[in-house]
Amino acid sequence: MFILKTHKDLFVWKDAIDLVEEVYDITSYFPQNEVYGLVSQIRRSVVSVPSNIAEGAARGSKKDFKRFLYIALGSLSEVETQMIIAKRLGYTSKSLDSELIKIRKMILGLIRKL
Repeated sequence: MFILKTHKDLFVWKDAIDLVEEVYDITSYFPQNEVYGLVSQIRRSVVSVPSNIAEGAARGSKKDFKRFLYIALGSLSEVETQMIIAKRLGYTSKSLDSELIKIRKMILGLIRKL
């Protein structure tokens, strides 16, 4: 049986929040001309991950929760793609691969559990 008090009880939500902080820190060093481009896009995508986890958890049904977890997975893939672009453009040398893989596995595990 799956019992959830609140999204804040989920380790995956906590790790996704940590990822948001890390991405905001990394993107703060991007060129000024990317503030309304890649920086904005990456930040929206990364914020979407914990936001969708939270919204899904609040919906009250496993079906809805799973749907929002899949949306969070999509946003996580966007972050991954955008960070690859940023790295190739020389805006960062930082890799988030291990964090992204960890969160992806946690979301998939939660989906299976539901």
